[in-house]
Amino acid sequence: MNSLEIVPSVLDRIRKTLVGLKMPRALEVLDHAVRQLERGETSALEVIDTLFFDFSFQPSLDRNRILALAQLDFIERNEVIHFLGPPGTGKSHLATALGVEAVKAGRSVYFASLADIVSVLARAEREGQLRERIRFLCRPSLLIVDEIGYLPVVQGGGNLFFQLVNARYERGAMILTSNRGFAEWGEVFGDPVVATALLDRLLHHAVVIQIEGSSYRLRQHADLMPENVRTKAFINSPIPAQPPRRRGRPPKHGASDHAAG
Repeated sequence: MNSLEIVPSVLDRIRKTLVGLKMPRALEVLDHAVRQLERGETSALEVIDTLFFDFSFQPSLDRNRILALAQLDFIERNEVIHFLGPPGTGKSHLATALGVEAVKAGRSVYFASLADIVSVLARAEREGQLRERIRFLCRPSLLIVDEIGYLPVVQGGGNLFFQLVNARYERGAMILTSNRGFAEWGEVFGDPVVATALLDRLLHHAVVIQIEGSSYRLRQHADLMPENVRTKAFINSPIPAQPPRRRGRPPKHGASDHAAG
């Protein structure tokens, strides 16, 4: 049996796998990618890369920059990666993909939404175990905090999150995804002072990826969306200027002597 006779069965297995993984876009481009491979127009690695993320749908993304992050050097440097953009633009997808790469490389990863993390910390505080829970969340090499800004933060939640961020500051890498610009974080956390203290630490050693585009999930129904939603290409997320850092312990309740934006 030659390789041409094997291909259909291999493709069938790949299609079934992609269905199981719920990757409809990969199914859409599979046949075209295989034809390119057969014509020698692309390499096997490039085909795999194409199947796992459709960079063409979000042209604002710098493909090389994302692939560089996948080398995981940011974990070694204890940096923070911010993925910002409207809902459905691939923020969580990218964060998850980098988390998977980290796991494959033998790194420990913890993934949760901001709402879940705040809930866990609040419960630990009520039970007198906040310090232990923060210590537990500081153990992973990479902490991924998803969906900042999607749900309101409960009263006191911003301070709890600050304590976690402060504990990980310069000691562990983080990836954050948000549909809100940094200028809106005072509203997100219900406390401008806490938001300033958070940004002071989260932007000190940071890479900010702004995704400008429409929702991937709604791509087939864009004509049904209100015009103001369809044309909203990006969120306003100015990056606060970074003042010279002062060493020493931060204020106990998240206050900051210097503005982060």
